[in-house]
Amino acid sequence: MSDPISLVPLPRSVVWSSGTWESPDPWSELSVGISSDLSRTEYALSISPAGASLTAGSEAALADGRNTFAQIIAGTDGPIPCVTISDSPKYAWRGLHIDVARHFFPVSDLETMIDAMALHRLNILHLHLTDDQGWRVEIKGYPRLTEVGAFRDRTLVGRYTEDGADRVYDGERHGGFYTQDQLRGLVDYASRRGVMIVPEIDLPGHMQAAIASYPELGNVAGAEIGVREVWGVSDHVLGVSDEVFTFLRDVLSQVADIFPAPFLHIGGDECPRTEWERSPAARERMNEWGFTRVSEIQGRFIEHAAEVLSDKGKTPVAWDEVLETHLPDTTVVMNWRGPAGIAEATSRGFRTVVATSDVLYFDHPQSSSADEPLAITDHVSSLEDVYTADLLPASLTEEQRALVLGFQAQLWTEHIADAAHLQYMAFPRLCALAERAWGSPEQSFDEFRERLEAHLDRLDALGIAYRPLD
Repeated sequence: MSDPISLVPLPRSVVWSSGTWESPDPWSELSVGISSDLSRTEYALSISPAGASLTAGSEAALADGRNTFAQIIAGTDGPIPCVTISDSPKYAWRGLHIDVARHFFPVSDLETMIDAMALHRLNILHLHLTDDQGWRVEIKGYPRLTEVGAFRDRTLVGRYTEDGADRVYDGERHGGFYTQDQLRGLVDYASRRGVMIVPEIDLPGHMQAAIASYPELGNVAGAEIGVREVWGVSDHVLGVSDEVFTFLRDVLSQVADIFPAPFLHIGGDECPRTEWERSPAARERMNEWGFTRVSEIQGRFIEHAAEVLSDKGKTPVAWDEVLETHLPDTTVVMNWRGPAGIAEATSRGFRTVVATSDVLYFDHPQSSSADEPLAITDHVSSLEDVYTADLLPASLTEEQRALVLGFQAQLWTEHIADAAHLQYMAFPRLCALAERAWGSPEQSFDEFRERLEAHLDRLDALGIAYRPLD
């Protein structure tokens, strides 16, 4: 029989059968349980005229099964069609990155995105909490991080240009931050929906907001540096004093205590070395550490962060520029720069998350139409691109492929200032990524699009302001 309900992502084994189940309150009558007969990632869902049951190999798999059940009951207004599903994900990391540093989003906006992620069995929310343009997490003992670093007096309008004379600003104060209690509440909200939050404290670059709050953390004595009001990459990076490393230990330790996830992202990307090259203090430190190249300073920061996280029982995650430094073997490398980085990271034995910018940066436009909102680039990443593009190098060996943890979409928010715009850029592209990250049975893009049309009603029910299909 034809599928009575279109599911996204498509379960790996789904059999619709004749008959229906009628229940005034399906959730209250769903039988659930953990079974040692199933693998930790597997769930089995059965709906028959007699009722509905869900068994799983772990609490995480149970959450995946519940989210599938939610799709089924949300997809029908009457009796629920009978179906048997046996399912498990191919990839452990099925993620969405949201940058709350360039533009701040209230907890309620993040909760809506978590609800939408859960519906698609996406299980990792990577929260980019700090950058040059804003510091968004309360840190005890460092009040100026949120008093000063969480706000900027104005924001660049349009794309970044090197020529400052061409820049236009909105003249509006922007900012906000999350208390530690708010973040703990968000962690609990996400956990109950099967979503793990992985925080990011980007270091040692992308730290201008922190340096604006505490100038002694920087490299230029007496300099008055404000929170960055333009996009691009700031030359202001962390200095090399003992005070800086104490600051990082305090920040990372507190963030590790807020978020129970076994991973903590430490950035490591786009770190200019200009200030270190000019700094007598940096040269002294290099001699002390036995370094001969300025680039080794960045590696020292990564090693320090990894040591702190190890003490807290956490695994460091970092953007793929850290491949240029010495890395602890446990580091998870997040690839954004292209297939060569995936090949290098996995050939060196590092677990890797694919976040390639040319396809999985969802701040890129979804078409070349002039009707698309302003984006960071003109490079298009369409719904079809996300569903069909080759995301892994063909040259990877089976051993290398086994090190690929999964896939993640990125929403950088230089040009995304509100929830409706965030949702428009995420969906429906995130539906396509969810299907690929889950490892659904291979289908053509046309088949996927046909299922997606019916699935959009579920996004409507969540109030998601998705981009209409072409």
